[in-house]
Amino acid sequence: MELTISLPHGDERLAVTGTAERNLKIIRETLGVIIMARDGSLRITGESQAVGRAAHVLELLSRAAKRNHPLTRQQLLESITAVGNIIPTTAKEGHIASASTDALEVYLRGRQVRAMTAGQQRYIDVIQKHDLSFCIGPAGTGKTYLAVAAAAAMLRRGEVRKLMLVRPAVEAGEKLGFLPGDMQQKVNPYLRPLLDALHDMMDFDQIQRFMATDVIEIIPLAFMRGRTLNEAAVILDEAQNTTKAQMLMFLTRLGHGSKMVVTGDTSQIDLEDPRQSGLIDAARRLIRVPGIGFVTLDQADIVRHSLVQKIVEAYNPTEKPGERRRGSAGEESQDS
Repeated sequence: MELTISLPHGDERLAVTGTAERNLKIIRETLGVIIMARDGSLRITGESQAVGRAAHVLELLSRAAKRNHPLTRQQLLESITAVGNIIPTTAKEGHIASASTDALEVYLRGRQVRAMTAGQQRYIDVIQKHDLSFCIGPAGTGKTYLAVAAAAAMLRRGEVRKLMLVRPAVEAGEKLGFLPGDMQQKVNPYLRPLLDALHDMMDFDQIQRFMATDVIEIIPLAFMRGRTLNEAAVILDEAQNTTKAQMLMFLTRLGHGSKMVVTGDTSQIDLEDPRQSGLIDAARRLIRVPGIGFVTLDQADIVRHSLVQKIVEAYNPTEKPGERRRGSAGEESQDS
């Protein structure tokens, strides 16, 4: 497939292409497309889905340039990762539209999120079917992103009145010391990945309004004690870093009309004693409880840069690609 899109002029053009076409190079290498800049336009060639994603990323770069806030290299990489879960099905010159009957409708106009793999589709189905769902899998499988998308879609449809994003404040093998600032500033580094995913579902002003009116709450796990959550979509991310007591505390917050999704990667436990992981303990205790859904994702479900899949395989050489782990991580329950 080949697609041509127009470039803006002057400084905006440089913000889109990057110095020495740095941004174009990143997009080329990550998405496997050919991008040629010529006469104020870009010609993108490659597989249809890859071309659509590249055009979508370039559109994000263009929007940021018009706001005079060009994307950094890290923001560009994060945008490419996020777009990996967005399927543009109609591509015209200078315009990307998406449409899917089973897509998750989020708040950004024209934005739909859907599964990229069979495992991810099963994950979405389990979330929709169960009030409490667990998803265990390696980095890059879309555990957090799809949970946030599903929750945003529920909020948009009026199925819940509140969206809560929760994470344990555990350092990944580093001692960060006492961070400066107020409570929000102290916990922001731990909660930032959840906020990054949310920014791909709705615009900044809407997020700010929802947070100001308590429709969206992004909080550390320690602040959940004593609460009962009714009519809320609640996501616990990085659950492998909860203790057994914390996991019990979190799960018992579930109220009427609410949905809970617990995500984690049992290969990345940052607790001093990994045997105390609340996620592994919960999987062992609850795997056969009716009404609770379990999904295990693996290397075949990784949708980030192709190297991420190879890295995960290298660190887990005993597991063949496409082979799902059983045992402590659990397997799909009969209800899923």
